[in-house]
Amino acid sequence: MSPHTTDATLAPETVQLAQSAAAELARLLPSTVPLDVAPATTLPSAEVVAVRAAFVGAVSAELVLVADQAVAEAVAQAGGISLAEALRPALEAAAATLGNGVLDTATSGPVGADLAAPDLAVVALAAQGTSAPQAWFGLRVRTAPGPLPHQRTVAPTADLHRGLRLLQDVEMTLTAEIGRTRLPVRQVLELVPGTVLELDRAAGAPADVMVNGRLVARGEVVVVDEEYGIRITEIVSESL
Repeated sequence: MSPHTTDATLAPETVQLAQSAAAELARLLPSTVPLDVAPATTLPSAEVVAVRAAFVGAVSAELVLVADQAVAEAVAQAGGISLAEALRPALEAAAATLGNGVLDTATSGPVGADLAAPDLAVVALAAQGTSAPQAWFGLRVRTAPGPLPHQRTVAPTADLHRGLRLLQDVEMTLTAEIGRTRLPVRQVLELVPGTVLELDRAAGAPADVMVNGRLVARGEVVVVDEEYGIRITEIVSESL
């Protein structure tokens, strides 16, 4: 391990965001011992595996988590699950503190010098009652893009209309979603035929209609010729 000090150039808000995100992450980290947020006075060696995921939303950021030592036993007990898959729920909990947004697929690889980067706010996760780090969490806040320059409104041309007509026959995947739920990895591995999962939506509530993962409408589930269908009841505006 190498010594580490928090870069003084980091905004206090970024450091606070990292600490809040790490506290939520610690709650869902599949560790065999409870973990508390602590100062990152040392860093792991460069060859240790880190799990990374990008978050795009109200606050866009990159999340870096080194927790192999803390979760090795728990992941081994799960069997057949990768480190990135095991840490995904914890990363989602950390990303939730940043506001609305989407967490990209988590990937794993050597941490290298990433935790020592000056634009990364790093905190440690230590076993309760000790100061020895069991894991490290880093948060790199991405600068929001500036406003787009004002553009003069141009009337649609005939070429544009022809181009749009060409797209009218392009097929897109629509998905109807009646609800979601969250489960720890342990319960997912224990699922068997007959298991009933409680979703986050009341019976009779409208289903979400998604196009390529984006919410575009809501509707009620109906049966058409012995097959399920969706009757659209609401078109979701782009402002939602």
